[in-house]
Amino acid sequence: MDTLGALALATEQPTQELMKKTPVGRTEPLITNIMWRNLLSQALFQIAILLTLQFKGQVFNEFNARKLEEKNVFKGIHKNKLFLGIIGITILLQVLMVEFLKKFADTERLNWGQWGACIGIAALSWPIGWVVKCIPVPEKPIFSYLTWKR
Repeated sequence: MDTLGALALATEQPTQELMKKTPVGRTEPLITNIMWRNLLSQALFQIAILLTLQFKGQVFNEFNARKLEEKNVFKGIHKNKLFLGIIGITILLQVLMVEFLKKFADTERLNWGQWGACIGIAALSWPIGWVVKCIPVPEKPIFSYLTWKR
């Protein structure tokens, strides 16, 4: 399912704010502090849910990944039909795997209450993403504070 998520995110047009930023050098970290903040918060949330209930909220987090710094992750979503189409295909494939591909995907069918719990828990990634984006991020890359002595 991550392949479809990556494809959906690749269809996002760059924002004006992104286009105004200065280019990043080849020696700069690939993952920025903002990305680390967002990745760690969503990973901690999903790990907590997985360990507790063994559910997963990957599709919902794709919306958070669309806009790394903006709190409104739905802004302009209607303009990207390809993103919405890929999200739809991802959801359809997940439902098909859970409900109809029991032997192939090693899954059990869910009742309406279980589906509701999965969607509700996964949807918590949206407000978590909003709150996390209120956390300030330093300009200097996080790992630059670590110096390795030889």
